[in-house]
Amino acid sequence: MNFRLHPQPLRNVHTKDKHQNLFLNNKKDDNEQLKPEIIMQELNALIGLTEVKNLISEIYAFVQIQKRREREKLCTDPLVLHMIFKGNPGTGKTTVARIIGKLFRAMGVLSKGHLIEVERADLVGEYIGHTAHKTREQLRRALGGILFIDEAYSLARGGEKDFGKESIDVLVKAMEDQKDNLILILAGYKKEMEWFIRTNPGLYSRFPLHITFPDYSVEELYRIGELMLHKRQYKLAPEAQAALRRILIEQTTKGNQNEGNARLVRNIIERAIRRQAVRLVKKPRLTREELMLIQAEDIILNGRINWVN
Repeated sequence: MNFRLHPQPLRNVHTKDKHQNLFLNNKKDDNEQLKPEIIMQELNALIGLTEVKNLISEIYAFVQIQKRREREKLCTDPLVLHMIFKGNPGTGKTTVARIIGKLFRAMGVLSKGHLIEVERADLVGEYIGHTAHKTREQLRRALGGILFIDEAYSLARGGEKDFGKESIDVLVKAMEDQKDNLILILAGYKKEMEWFIRTNPGLYSRFPLHITFPDYSVEELYRIGELMLHKRQYKLAPEAQAALRRILIEQTTKGNQNEGNARLVRNIIERAIRRQAVRLVKKPRLTREELMLIQAEDIILNGRINWVN
């Protein structure tokens, strides 16, 4: 398969992000496209994810060199860019997938670069023939971009008679039929995704890029929290800084996969902003500093105030 470019008009770039996004103000007009170098800066500005960034940089360099080889009429390697993302919730999988879509759009690998995020319920029907229709509809929406299937292992959990297998078959066929203008990313917990690939050996060769997203360290989570506040023009008082660190240490020690990582930080920060509003709303006069400052009493988790001793 030769490398193909897709010089299409720019479509809307998706910039909404759950956890990290430093470039919310870098919106371009519909007719203006971000350069790949700018999008790589967005990736590298994310907190943590060192190994993930390194692998994406390798993919970026590989695609660039294939383009240059094609211009010189040299042989080019097939661009098989379907991926497996393995990691706990809140580790940046959707964030990185969205950036990859924009990057591949800017490089001409994809014609649109948008991200369609789905799960089992969006793909699997309730009766014979319904699953194929639902899966094809999501594939149609994703053409020119990325179809991101969260908890993809759930498609294989029902056994041979489950309709999830039919969805997998439709997805595999689309990977061949639309190989030049569609990328699939299957995402989920590390152990479950490894089981999914083992039980579906035909998928392994079709998804050559496996990326593991590690849990964030306490320091990385703290920096993500500060970044979230900075974007909203808030800041932590010294006692609030200590309170936030205490929660993060306690929660990461517990190892709650479903509520940890950047999802945990986002919940704490959003709750703190609401509690600050309740604390200030009845005061007739407020300074700019008071409106920006988050105090220790605003930092709370599960109804418990985290006072600093």
